[in-house]
Amino acid sequence: MSAAALPSARVRSRGRLSALWGPGLIVMLADTDAGCLITAAQSGAQWGYAMVLPQIALIPILFMVQEITVRLGVVTGKGHGTLIREHFGTGWAWFSGATLFISAIGALLTEFVGVAGVGELFGIPRTVTIPVATAALVGVCFTRGYARVERIGIVVGLGELAFIPAMLLAHPRWSDLSHGLRQFPVHHASYLFLLAANIGAVVMPWMIFYQQSAIVDKGPRRDQLADERRDTAVGSVLTQVIMIVVVVAFAATVFTTRRGAPLNSVADLAHGLAPATGTGVADVLVGVAVLGGALVAALVVSLAGSWGLAEVLRWRHSLNESLNRGNWKFYAVYILAHVVGAVLVLASVAPSVLRWTSR
Repeated sequence: MSAAALPSARVRSRGRLSALWGPGLIVMLADTDAGCLITAAQSGAQWGYAMVLPQIALIPILFMVQEITVRLGVVTGKGHGTLIREHFGTGWAWFSGATLFISAIGALLTEFVGVAGVGELFGIPRTVTIPVATAALVGVCFTRGYARVERIGIVVGLGELAFIPAMLLAHPRWSDLSHGLRQFPVHHASYLFLLAANIGAVVMPWMIFYQQSAIVDKGPRRDQLADERRDTAVGSVLTQVIMIVVVVAFAATVFTTRRGAPLNSVADLAHGLAPATGTGVADVLVGVAVLGGALVAALVVSLAGSWGLAEVLRWRHSLNESLNRGNWKFYAVYILAHVVGAVLVLASVAPSVLRWTSR
């Protein structure tokens, strides 16, 4: 190959990756949402490094479930709701679509509470942060094109990586981490409770619905299945690495100084890290990470619920189509989900939602 041909080959390669990768990465970033980050912090604060090994063990489980979703989407070219309707009948399709949409509303409550918590770290009331977040989340789906929505979601979700410098500033003792990897105290009820919380939320219905519908919207060919599987594998590792980083950060701080201290809010996370990083740095790092996780999760769960319901009801629902008379119902449901979630949080209906929806 000539030197002149090399740049164009690189461009084609980058374009190919951009065209195929994304659904697995964004859905995995959404998996590490505000509630999950708080549960990871609680795991590190209460059990130190002993909760790292389960996070590693969950990687292949997470990949296995979502990889099946990838194959279903690529091979059939149909969303999960459509396949349920075609193979199990309208009744089960209605049941799955309705429960999915309800669970999406519940997840949105968690994410909006997380957004509100980040705002309150900096003295911004939820009456400002929640409407702004709602407007942004609604607006992003009118940017004309699934690929653009996906890129925005991934960039926002990568804010979760702000926990990496927080972990490094906490100066964890790697010898303690090595020791913790050999511990598995299942005879303690509190350890089992947190272990079950982490396992129970690794794979959620909206993840399956979202990734399959996103793959259909993106439209890869069967011979591109390997790229989609790699995308899912990278996402599976990344989301669990983020969880491990959070566990280690709080094992190196709260566990060593105030073991078992309550961590039930965004402010609690920042206060827990403050002695190691400084108050201002802790606020910024925790704020960026939680906000990124909350916003990408809000985007994904609302799209999953809207896509799933539209598939069950046979509505047109592609993000690659501008709003028109044929797909307005899909966009209306997407907007409604955000408005309902925002109103409930603003009305303080769910002030403690992070406690019961966290991993």
